[in-house]
Amino acid sequence: MDLPRTFTIRERDHRIHNPIDDVKLATLGRAIRLRPGMTLLDLACGSGELLCTWSRDHGVAGTGVDISTVFLAAARSRAAELGVADRVRFTHGDAAGHVSDEPVDVAACVGATWIGGGVPGTIDLLSRSLRPGGMLLVGEPYWLLDPPDHATVEACDAIAAESFRDLPGLIELFGQLGWDLVEMVLADGDSWDRYAAAQWLSVRTWLDANPDDELAEQFRAELRDAPLRHVRYRRRYLGWGVFALMRR
Repeated sequence: MDLPRTFTIRERDHRIHNPIDDVKLATLGRAIRLRPGMTLLDLACGSGELLCTWSRDHGVAGTGVDISTVFLAAARSRAAELGVADRVRFTHGDAAGHVSDEPVDVAACVGATWIGGGVPGTIDLLSRSLRPGGMLLVGEPYWLLDPPDHATVEACDAIAAESFRDLPGLIELFGQLGWDLVEMVLADGDSWDRYAAAQWLSVRTWLDANPDDELAEQFRAELRDAPLRHVRYRRRYLGWGVFALMRR
């Protein structure tokens, strides 16, 4: 059980596997008023930057769960680097269906709501690990502009235009599900660039070192197409944010 090699090659140099940079991640940690001793669960935690930096900066403890052995190795290394390995731990496994043994103060799924089959299912899954009065963090894309055609939808990694809502529609959905939106931090063009463009450099340097790999042809085609797709479609049409929710 692991992520496809294409994914870990593409994002091997990322600490944050979403279009949110370290400044915005730090802003989010302050905005939700983390305090020493609070506990977090981070489902699909990637390389663990959220848990590790928030443990360092706010004294929180927690657990991250991810399917990628490559990213979990990076997360454990980062925890040791920041001196928080005694407060955070990382578990290899499928985050879908994972429920904490003990209720936590904050339950997060930042940019991987497919683990619950979409936003409603992910909110339901996270809520099963949450203590009364606790907070959920959900990272999710939304349309900045209505996609005009299927090419736009496809370039934004959506199955159909209905795969994502616009921002008002997403916030309305949270309310319909019985949750108050209490904070949010949204991506901007620069944070999208840092997420996407870093992948191009990682792919290019990997190709230079592995020109005869079985994935080389696929990655050469991707490197030709991905930058134009990003500036033509994703940067223009797709937003992304982390939303803090508390049960009504």
